[in-house]
Amino acid sequence: MASPTPHGAPEGLGAAAVPPDLALLLRDQLEAVADEVEEEVRRQVPEYARPADGTYRAHLRAGVVQALTLFVDHIADPRGQGAAITATYYELGRGEALEGRSLDALQSALRVGGLHAWRLMGRTAEEVGLDSAAVAGLGELAFRTVHEVAEAAAAGYAEARLRSTDELERRRRRLLDLLLGDPPAAPEAVQDLAHGARWPVPRQVAVVALAATADQREEDRPLAAAGALVDMESRPPRMLVPDPDGSARFGGRAFALALRGRPAAIGPTVPLAEAARSLHWASRALGLMGRGILPRQGVVRCSEHLSTLLLHSDEPMLAQLRSRCLAPLDAVSEGQRGRLAETLLAWLLSGSNVPDVAARLHVHPQTVRYRLRQLDKLFGDALHDPGARLDLILALRAESLHANSSGAHSALTSATDSDAIMNSRP
Repeated sequence: MASPTPHGAPEGLGAAAVPPDLALLLRDQLEAVADEVEEEVRRQVPEYARPADGTYRAHLRAGVVQALTLFVDHIADPRGQGAAITATYYELGRGEALEGRSLDALQSALRVGGLHAWRLMGRTAEEVGLDSAAVAGLGELAFRTVHEVAEAAAAGYAEARLRSTDELERRRRRLLDLLLGDPPAAPEAVQDLAHGARWPVPRQVAVVALAATADQREEDRPLAAAGALVDMESRPPRMLVPDPDGSARFGGRAFALALRGRPAAIGPTVPLAEAARSLHWASRALGLMGRGILPRQGVVRCSEHLSTLLLHSDEPMLAQLRSRCLAPLDAVSEGQRGRLAETLLAWLLSGSNVPDVAARLHVHPQTVRYRLRQLDKLFGDALHDPGARLDLILALRAESLHANSSGAHSALTSATDSDAIMNSRP
């Protein structure tokens, strides 16, 4: 692999002052200098101070010899590029990235080794009687050498990190698709792909369905750095959160802030193998948010709206329930229907306690009694049958959610009802 051409390295003035014959003398000393430079690097750079096995020692030695060779080659031919040697350091930089290590240790080794090599070779230059201009030129060549190999290592490191990041994201995207597929993936397949994606396999997960935005960007990946698997290209965008109940990062206000105001629905927490079920309910909740049945803004947690989700899990059946159970209300006007429906739901939920209903609806108890007499005429024995009462609660709850999503305002919020007061008795 060809390494990039170095930029900004000194050339010309100092190089011209160094006699090329010096290269022969320094090349004869190269192995001995390499021994000392290697020892100095291992002494000063902790990452290189560990006991060296054969392979590790060979890599360190090869790097030192290559850099010294490039330095001597620059003396022999200042115009030479040393492409083969800088390519070696390009690969060294790539290797550090692929092993998940920082580039700092390699860069430190280059600085330490370069300085020590300059001291040793500069001493030789003085012993042969080079003038000050030649010694200065030798110093510039040493700096040029360190610059070139450091730049090549940094370029290799950056290229590998970029490719590694892209590949990691591809693997995590495949893992997310696997986890959310139907039927569920085999545990062995999940483990293998999760290992390659560097994703610790959690016991439980929750899937978040995110509202799409006009300026949707793939790089807008909320909480990906915290271990979430994110796919912003799916419809709706989705995010699989590991162990959501045990991490403050995925709860409360911190989670909402991480989403930057984007509406979202969090599916129920489930075992990893049931992630698709969490996605199903999160997507359903997001749809209900869009219709106004659930809050349109912020973060909606399915666990806090289970009855609403259950009611709307089969909407044609829900429509049948509403039509059948609330058919008696078709006999009254639209305004009366709203008032009577809200009163009936409050009465059923409060255990048939009139004062509690009046307090809940902010109306006079006589108003409640008047409406109850109307309801008794409309519904008859159904008001006292346990099964019918349950059906009525479900139907009335759906009616209330539908009214709220439509922006309807119930007349029951008024404090008085003149007709009820005139026709009621204590």
